[in-house]
Amino acid sequence: MANVEDYLPLQEVATFATLVATYEKGFLLILEPFESETAKVPNPILHYTCLDASIAIKPVFERFSSVIITSGTISPLEMYPRMLQFDTVVQESYTMTLARRSFLPLIITRGSDQVAISSRFEIRNDPSVVRNYGNILIEFAKITPDGMVVFFPSYLYMESIISMWQGMSILDEVWKYKLLLVETPDSQETSLALETYRTACCNGRGAVMLCVARGKVSEGIDFDHHYGRTVLCIGIPYQYTESRILKARLEFLRENYRIRENDFLSFDAMRHAAQCLGRVLRGKDDYGIMVLADKRYGRKRTQLPKWIGQALHESDINLSTDMAVAAAKKFLRTMAQPMEERDGISTWTLAELEEHQRAQKTGRIEAMAGAARDVDMVDGNGADKDDESQYDFSDDEELGKMDLDMPPAAATVLAKA
Repeated sequence: MANVEDYLPLQEVATFATLVATYEKGFLLILEPFESETAKVPNPILHYTCLDASIAIKPVFERFSSVIITSGTISPLEMYPRMLQFDTVVQESYTMTLARRSFLPLIITRGSDQVAISSRFEIRNDPSVVRNYGNILIEFAKITPDGMVVFFPSYLYMESIISMWQGMSILDEVWKYKLLLVETPDSQETSLALETYRTACCNGRGAVMLCVARGKVSEGIDFDHHYGRTVLCIGIPYQYTESRILKARLEFLRENYRIRENDFLSFDAMRHAAQCLGRVLRGKDDYGIMVLADKRYGRKRTQLPKWIGQALHESDINLSTDMAVAAAKKFLRTMAQPMEERDGISTWTLAELEEHQRAQKTGRIEAMAGAARDVDMVDGNGADKDDESQYDFSDDEELGKMDLDMPPAAATVLAKA
């Protein structure tokens, strides 16, 4: 063959056919009539989709006798053993130990005009809802130092709301305070936008990054320290329910694992929302504001990870835009104060700490006693001549360099031991 590249399309077809022939259960061939959600002209796409997530993790369980699955966003925990087909020995959710309250979660359910806000399909394009979302963006862009990240449920909704904001002059108002950048499906364009965003955060201009909850930015990019002082989730990031792939997965989960469609969709959406919120807090010395802007978060907050749920006070739920901005200003003033040098908040009680210190002290005494016994055994049996010849202490100068700090009292205790 003179040119192998001429046969690359045939190679792709052969690879696809090999995959189809390799897996029988848990996979499905699906024909999508359109290339994307926004496409109007039919362009059929053949998908070979994995419906059973347990296939991917099964080799891990077969190879290792004990497996620890840990993350800050796997909540609720009860869903994973059912989906991945394993039995848990220990299943726990822990809070985050911080020296101070370094993140502020807020749930905004209505705008300043008291109109409820939500990304539900029926009202998502209502002018009053869109305007209230725009006012939230403006107000937080005013008070947030350096970087701010905004997440939308989908590219389609982000494009729609940005277009409406442009007509309402909301984007022009945001431009007064920060640079505006947008994530796109193109990875190169997104990388360039992220580079510009970081530059703006570093030089004091500040920037707002508009992203999608299921995109590259939400799962693979950290906005630590001044790169992300506020994260704003506009709406709940549910999957596109008209997708044939999603419908097939929901049917598979219902028939094989008895997982209801609404349970899985809600679990998946809140997991992605938690991942978006986690972008802003990347260490114990970091701080930031987490804003959930949708009235439905009020009743779904129990599905958030424990470390977020416990930091979400009753006074931070069911807020209007004005109330949320006031709480955020107070939090930022607190974070601007010098931080005391502390290691963190211990999860041990005083009694447990004292017991641990006693155990450490007992262990040190036993170790010293064991060392003393070894010394007595060597002295009693006599030193080996070969070992003795390895060290030459005949020179007074070398003896002067030896620093034996053990006081006589300590030496006596060791000898008695």
